[in-house]
Amino acid sequence: MRTTTPTLENDFVKLAPLTLRNYHLLLPIASQEKLVQYSPSDIESAEALRKYVEQALEKERDFSAMPFIIYDKKCSKYAGSTRFMNIDHKNKVLEIGSTWIGREFHGTGLNGQMKLLMLNYVFHELLFEKVEFRIDERNVRSRKAVEKLGAKLEGILHKNVYLLDGYKRNTCCYGILKEEWNR
Repeated sequence: MRTTTPTLENDFVKLAPLTLRNYHLLLPIASQEKLVQYSPSDIESAEALRKYVEQALEKERDFSAMPFIIYDKKCSKYAGSTRFMNIDHKNKVLEIGSTWIGREFHGTGLNGQMKLLMLNYVFHELLFEKVEFRIDERNVRSRKAVEKLGAKLEGILHKNVYLLDGYKRNTCCYGILKEEWNR
């Protein structure tokens, strides 16, 4: 079992390990207003982003996460961050989440390319059996994106996560099984 965050790439995107040495490249994107309006994570200031990365790296050390920095190869720019998280090695299940990309990258196909890389790695390299996504019920764009990949809505957790503004969101739980993934 691989214990370090790999580098994944294709012609469109490169996902490299997120570190305390490279996270500063994301400061201009993370400071975009309301970029993570559906997330409980605070990344808008340099201090908040550093704390966010430190927490991700702590989870990486205990093998429950693999955080990435996203590089858009077509634009030659850093675009955001994502991670494998809540990694359950025993049951061969993990979540793809904590994904945020700058507004200029929305609708460009970058997110889809990134998710294809990640899903192929999980199913073909890690040999996991299921990938999950947890998305704010109001985030229609993200919900449609994972549905397009083949994820199925498995249920809704009602009022289970507080957001930064104090709103308690409903979380849609999606999943893709290895036998459903044919790419």
